[in-house]
Amino acid sequence: MKNYRIIVNGVSYDVAVQELSETEAPAAMEAPVPAAPAPKAAAKKAAAGPAGGEGSVKINSPMPGKIVAIKAQPGSAVKKGDVILVLEAMKMENEIPAPQDGTLAGINVSVGDQVEGGSLLATMN
Repeated sequence: MKNYRIIVNGVSYDVAVQELSETEAPAAMEAPVPAAPAPKAAAKKAAAGPAGGEGSVKINSPMPGKIVAIKAQPGSAVKKGDVILVLEAMKMENEIPAPQDGTLAGINVSVGDQVEGGSLLATMN
C-alpha cells in the first residue's frame, strides 16, 4: 500500500492506494478525509497579518510556499486577474490573482510568511 497527498481545489487529502490482483474485486469507494493542517499552519492562520480584514470572497493558497511580495493593499479596487500576492514555491514565483472584480478587504499574510496549500491569503468583497 502506498500513501499519497492529493490537493484538489486547494483542499489537501491523504489517500492510501492498494494494488489489487486480477481476481480481487475493487472495494466500495469511501469519501476522502481532508488532511489535518500542520500545527505551524494553524498557528499562522490564527495570527492574521497586519491588515487581516474579513471579506465574502476568500483567496486561498494553491500550494505551499513563501510569500515574497504583496502587490495590492486592503481597500484597493481590483479587477479579475490583477496580481494581489506573489508566492514562491519550488524556486518559482507564482502570482496570485484576484478571482473577480471587487475591493480587497484584507491581507491575512505578511512578506516572509510560510503558508500551506489551502491557507487563507486574502479576502475581498
